[in-house]
Amino acid sequence: MLITDKESFKRLQKLNQLALTEKEETDVLAFFTARNEDITALGAVDTENVERMVHVMPMETVVREDKEIKLFTRDELQKSAPESYEGYWQVPRLVE
Repeated sequence: MLITDKESFKRLQKLNQLALTEKEETDVLAFFTARNEDITALGAVDTENVERMVHVMPMETVVREDKEIKLFTRDELQKSAPESYEGYWQVPRLVE
């Protein structure tokens, strides 16, 4: 939706519950007017023979083989545990 007039902008302010000063309204309308001019200028560019693209940079999906790698053993991980019991970390009871 292109905002081109003050009446449309007032309705949008009310709809979005905005309270802008006159200067803010003027600044926002000037911004939208400039964007409308940009959109018009872009629409005038001939893109007939231009291939569409999704990304500006080429995208590659790096897929690695999905295999299990065991980086640590249970004993190596439990070396730093204050206490362990039958292969499990033992922590103080919090709830009685």
